[in-house]
Amino acid sequence: MSNGRLLLVEDDRALAELLLFHFGKEGFAVEHTTDGEEALLLAEERPPDIVILDWMIEGVSGIEVCRRLRRREATANVPIIMLTARGEEADRIRGLETGADDYVTKPFSPRELVARVAAVLRRVRPALAGGQLRFADLEMDLAAHKVRRAGRAVALGPTEFRLLRHFMEHPGRVFSRERLLDAVWPHDAEIEARTVDVHIRRLRKALNESGGKDVIRTVRSAGYSLDEAEED
Repeated sequence: MSNGRLLLVEDDRALAELLLFHFGKEGFAVEHTTDGEEALLLAEERPPDIVILDWMIEGVSGIEVCRRLRRREATANVPIIMLTARGEEADRIRGLETGADDYVTKPFSPRELVARVAAVLRRVRPALAGGQLRFADLEMDLAAHKVRRAGRAVALGPTEFRLLRHFMEHPGRVFSRERLLDAVWPHDAEIEARTVDVHIRRLRKALNESGGKDVIRTVRSAGYSLDEAEED
C-alpha cells in the first residue's frame, strides 16, 4: 500500500538518492526531478500528495516553483515542504509566506524529514495516515480490500475499488475524466476518457444498491467528485 505520491525536487544527486531510498522504504511512490520547470509540469499533469522542494534548484528557483504551485488550481492545496541551506529567520518566513507548509534546514536527518512529511499529511489529508478511509457512511479497508456502506458489504471490481479509493482520498474535489484516467488506470493503458463514465455508473450502482443517497456527484463540463450534494 502506498503512503501517497511524493514529488521530490532536489538537484543534489547524493541527497536525492538518499531520500528516494528512505521514502521508498516507507511506502511512498516518489517522482524526482532536478529542474523547477519540469517540477511544475509534473505537478500539473499529475498533482502529487506532497512536494519536497529545494530552494536552490536548476532553472526556476524553489521559491518561485512554490509560488506558482499555489497559484494553480490543480496544485493550490498540495502540501509543500521546502529544503534549504538558508537558516535565517527572514528566509524561513519568506518561504512560509510564499506558501510552504513546513521548512527544513540542511543538513537534516532523512528520518526527520520522513516524520515531517507524515505529520503534514496527517494534518492536511487524514485519509493517507492509515489503512482505513471514511466518508459519510462509507468505509474502506485498504489492507483487506473491502468496502462497507452503512455497515453493509459493497462488492466492487478492481477498477471501481481504485476509483472509489481515489475519491475517498480527495473528498469534495472535482476530477475530470482525464485526471481520473491518469490517477486510476495504468499509464500504459490505451483507454478512452468515456470509459470513466462506464465505471462511474458501475460504482454508483454498487454503492446505491441498498437505497443509499448517491455520493458520486456529476459536475457538468467538469467531471466527478465524492460529495453529498445533489448533482449539478
